[in-house]
Amino acid sequence: MSNSDHSTPPDLSLLKLENQLCFPLYAVSRMLTKAYQPLLQERGLTYPQYLVLLLLWEHEQLTVKALGDNLLLDSGTLTPLLKRMEQKQWVSRHRDPQDERSVIISLTPAGRALQEGACRIPEQMLAKLHLSPTEVADLRQQLNTLITRLT
Repeated sequence: MSNSDHSTPPDLSLLKLENQLCFPLYAVSRMLTKAYQPLLQERGLTYPQYLVLLLLWEHEQLTVKALGDNLLLDSGTLTPLLKRMEQKQWVSRHRDPQDERSVIISLTPAGRALQEGACRIPEQMLAKLHLSPTEVADLRQQLNTLITRLT
């Protein structure tokens, strides 16, 4: 007899989709991005562009590395996105004079002008989701804790 004959059989219920944490997070992510889509399309934005702009509206300028760190995106994903945003004249890209390896992304007046129309997006999303600000804050805290544990 081998050792496996005496071991406890695996709990196959662990493999049911309904018992997975990954699936509801994946589904919510896709559905939430889709819910943002019409609000962003009105302003000519994609969801990743919106995320970049949220950071730049707060900081005016950031390095590509800082943007990537904050958005959990690598430069291979971020660079084409930033190039498209530069073509739309929402941002400018230039090398850091103190460190030629570093690229600084700065908000342009056109990028700044998008902020006024975007101010309504968070409250429009709250209405779509039927969540109170407190519920959103609690959920965000739980998700940020999970992100921290995974990084």
